[in-house]
Amino acid sequence: MRARKSVYIAYTGGTIGMRQGAHGYEPAPGFLEEQMSRLPVLASPDMPRYRIHEYDPLLDSANMSPADWVKLGRDIMSRYDRYDGFIVLHGTDTMAFSASSLSFMFRNLGKPIVFTGSQIPLCEVRTDARENLITSLLLAARHPIPEVSLFVGHQLLRGNRATKVSAKRFLAFSSPNYPPLGEAGVDLVINRDRVLPSPSEPIAFDAVGHAQVADLRIFPGITPETLEAFLGPLHGAVLHTYGAGNAPDRPELLEVLQQASERGVVLVNCTQCLEGSVNMAGYATGNALREAGVISGYDMTPEAALTKLYYLLSQDLDPEEIREQMQQNLRGELSRPAAEP
Repeated sequence: MRARKSVYIAYTGGTIGMRQGAHGYEPAPGFLEEQMSRLPVLASPDMPRYRIHEYDPLLDSANMSPADWVKLGRDIMSRYDRYDGFIVLHGTDTMAFSASSLSFMFRNLGKPIVFTGSQIPLCEVRTDARENLITSLLLAARHPIPEVSLFVGHQLLRGNRATKVSAKRFLAFSSPNYPPLGEAGVDLVINRDRVLPSPSEPIAFDAVGHAQVADLRIFPGITPETLEAFLGPLHGAVLHTYGAGNAPDRPELLEVLQQASERGVVLVNCTQCLEGSVNMAGYATGNALREAGVISGYDMTPEAALTKLYYLLSQDLDPEEIREQMQQNLRGELSRPAAEP
């Protein structure tokens, strides 16, 4: 019999541990652990030992903030040497943001951190929570995946490549620009060639700070006044542009972007499309953005681009260094063409 591994479960909140209240599903302290104690499979010798740490207060993921990402990361870091793997139970609405953020804050991660949650609470008769929880425990304990991942439905996705695509399906997340790290069917299959290599350096944790970061979806008719008001207080912004990275190339808009870039605002171009990559040399409109100081986000998800900005703006880097690193693949979050014009 194989030795039982040990998994730390950070329970931040979310649907998975909620119960029905007077006004719908609501978090209830102690309720998730009570429900898990009623699942005989979790006591099986084939399952890892686990410890649940319930956060106070439990949060609907809509209320998660960068400060909560740091709290979560520090929690895991303080217990890193005592467990074989880690699970974060989290609401699905902002799970991709939290997973992306932790992927950047942890350098040289050598153990699995698996985010999971559910669309229906564990207490219900028909629920996706049971399989998500059981499979995540097995992934965290038995599979040495040295990165932050996300398991929901039957797919294991890289955390900073995932984005929520459905509010009603059990397979609520997709990884449009990178294939799954693994899939759970009759067998639990890990695609090792897609997993990040094990680090050679010791683990480190770099907390995000209080940078002023936001994102803006470009839309027909956007005015320079709107753009200027939006960019005014910011240190960095993700611009969600059309298609392969295009936006109106009206001179008055480009002037606002250039002025913001010159005063140190880091402007990142990400496509509004779910799938594909920014190519700012493909069209004159995209090239005009580049000349105004906007950099390419390539195929990063909006969640990865925003949290990466938070991370880099919290380091001791000048704007030009941040622009350079935003365009580099730090944690498997982007694919950059081998040859660029």
